[in-house]
Amino acid sequence: MRMARYVIYKETLVDFKDHFWTFLGSFSGIALIGFFNNNMFSASDSVFLIGSFGASSVLIYGIVNSPLAQPRNVIGGHLICALVGVTVHKLIPGNIWLASAFAVSVSIVFMQITRTLHPPGGATALIANIGSEKITSLGYKYVLSPVLSGVLILLLVAIFVNNMAPNRHYPKNKHWYKIWKRRYR
Repeated sequence: MRMARYVIYKETLVDFKDHFWTFLGSFSGIALIGFFNNNMFSASDSVFLIGSFGASSVLIYGIVNSPLAQPRNVIGGHLICALVGVTVHKLIPGNIWLASAFAVSVSIVFMQITRTLHPPGGATALIANIGSEKITSLGYKYVLSPVLSGVLILLLVAIFVNNMAPNRHYPKNKHWYKIWKRRYR
């Protein structure tokens, strides 16, 4: 029982100060994307706000040291999956279940090959196939906006907010942290 408590409770325990930075980062990142979406489209056309950005926020603001949350994985994973998702949607039109399964599976393999594994990327590929008419009609523009533009907003906010806290360093690579510390602190 003691071991189970340690594994379940202690391993997932996050310092209370981190809750503030996690909230501030995720709120700011998603709010910025939503703000741009609101000013460019009507309230019913949430083209910039795709579901996979919520999952990316969990990683880049909540688990900042995870290899899956590093910029290479976030950018590469989303872009690869968006490209695969759109390509599969064009190759297998009208068969959502097959296109969805194929897009997600191929995306995972490509992320593994390129060492850019980012789990929310699978949702990005899926959204390219099951998204609204507004999203699926974007074609390869989907890769640039909302995917690339949204990912860059999330990452810029993550770099800024996560490095404001004394006990958080993002990205994990110490070289980038030293540059940030020298220039902005």
